[in-house]
Amino acid sequence: MIIKSLVMVCLLGLSAGAWAQRDAELADWKEEAVPPPPAFDAGKLLTFDISQASSLTYGVDPATLRISKDGVLSYVMVATSASGARNVLYEGIRCVTGEVKTYARSSPSGVWSPVAQPEWRSMFDNMPSKHALAFARAGACDNAAQASSVDELIRQLKFNRFSRFNW
Repeated sequence: MIIKSLVMVCLLGLSAGAWAQRDAELADWKEEAVPPPPAFDAGKLLTFDISQASSLTYGVDPATLRISKDGVLSYVMVATSASGARNVLYEGIRCVTGEVKTYARSSPSGVWSPVAQPEWRSMFDNMPSKHALAFARAGACDNAAQASSVDELIRQLKFNRFSRFNW
């Protein structure tokens, strides 16, 4: 019984150390410079479901997907209504923290307007749209890690596998 107790104490100590190291890494994180919004092709979107109640279709152009060295997955998200109206966003996701940031919005004429002061916000907050969370579940995130590669993310979107996400 004493040996089991010692083993448990050691495991708890190691676990606490690992969490402290993770917290320190997150605190030291710095976002790289964000490249300008990439061109996108609305005809090549990989779509995914938000919910049955959503009247919009969401998709990303695979050519816009980029995983940077700082762990941010950037992409162009296109939301299309039944009438054909589009809302186009240039965003980034940090899977490790469950956050999303909108960098720019595209006008109907195709001109990008940068967000004045983009901020990271939780994908789990009560936002008007849960598209970033649905995108994460569709393959952008593997739990708290981003997809291993752009090719893997594209594969996940094509097969629409939501089961890998369980935050």
